[in-house]
Amino acid sequence: MHDDQHGTAIITSAGLLNALEITGKKIEDIKIVVNGAGAASVSCTRLYIALGAKPENIIMLDSRGVLNKDRTDLNESKKAFITDRPVHTLEEAVKDADMFLGLSVGGVLKKEMLRSMAPRPIVFALANPIPEISYDEAMATRDDLVMATGRSDFPNQINNVLGFPFIFRGALDVRATAINEVMKLAASRALARLAKEPVPEEVNLAFNVQNLKFGREYIIPKPTDPRLIERVAPAVAKAAIDSGIAKNPITDWPAYIESLRKRLGLSNKLKMQMKAACKRAPKKVVLADAQHYKMLKAAEIVHNEKMAIPVLLGDREVIEKIIRENELELDGV
Repeated sequence: MHDDQHGTAIITSAGLLNALEITGKKIEDIKIVVNGAGAASVSCTRLYIALGAKPENIIMLDSRGVLNKDRTDLNESKKAFITDRPVHTLEEAVKDADMFLGLSVGGVLKKEMLRSMAPRPIVFALANPIPEISYDEAMATRDDLVMATGRSDFPNQINNVLGFPFIFRGALDVRATAINEVMKLAASRALARLAKEPVPEEVNLAFNVQNLKFGREYIIPKPTDPRLIERVAPAVAKAAIDSGIAKNPITDWPAYIESLRKRLGLSNKLKMQMKAACKRAPKKVVLADAQHYKMLKAAEIVHNEKMAIPVLLGDREVIEKIIRENELELDGV
C-alpha cells in the first residue's frame, strides 16, 4: 500500500460519498472523468468502481488524451480503462460529466469546460500547488458545484493524513496479513460518517471558523479532528476481522477505542467517570447568557453527547436566530 496512491483513493472516496449525498446523485449513475492515468488515478478509479461506479461511465485521460480504442500506445494498466465513447480530448470528455477528478497538472480544466458539465457537478482538482482549476475561479464560474482541492487554504482539502496513519493503526492492531479492498472501503465510509457529526470546538478554533457543518464546504473531516483515530482505526480493524485476515481479532471494542485515545493523550480517567455518571442519569442544567454563540455551542455538545438536559436562558428570538445562523443542532432544547 502506498499513501499517494491508495491513501488518495480512500480520502477521495470518502469525499465522493458525501458529495453524492449533497448533490442527490447515485454513484452507479454518474459519469466520471479522470484526468491523469498514473498510479494514484488508477487506485482512485478502482475504488470508485468498488463503491458502485460503472466502468462504462468512466473516461480516463493521460497527457496524450482520452484512453480510447483508437490508441495503440497504452500499457496494460491503461488498457483496463479504455472507453468506447467517441471522445478524444478533455473538452469533449467533461461535457455533461457529473464528476471531474484531476491528478494531473494545474490549469487544464478551463471555465468553459466546467460550464459544460452536468448540473451539480463534483470537482476534485488535486494537482499541487496549482489545481487543474483554482477554487476561486471554479466557484465564480458555477454556484452549484461541490469542490475539493489538495490545498489547505480552501475548503475540502483531500489530505492523506486523514487516513494513512489510522488505517495502518487498525491493520497492525489486529495483525492483518494484508490491507484489502474491504478495509479501504471501511476507512472511506468511516471518514464520510464522521464529517456528518457535530465538529469539536477545538477544530473550529484551529481553522478560525465559527461552526463547521456538513455541506458543500465540509465534505470530509479536518486533519486536526481528534476523533479520527477512534473512528478510522476500529473500522479498518473490524473490516480485517470480518474478511478473515486478522491474526489477532479484537473482542473488547470499548477497551480498544480507549487505548487509541490514550495514544493521543485524549484519555482522562476522572473525566471519563464524570461523563459516564452524567450519561447514566442526565440532569437538567440551566445555561445562563444563552444569547451568545459559545454558550449555545456548549449546549450543543452537552445535548448531543446526552450528558445533561440543557435549558437555555435568554431572549428566545435572539437565541433561535443564532442557532439558525450557525446551524447548531439543538432540536428539542
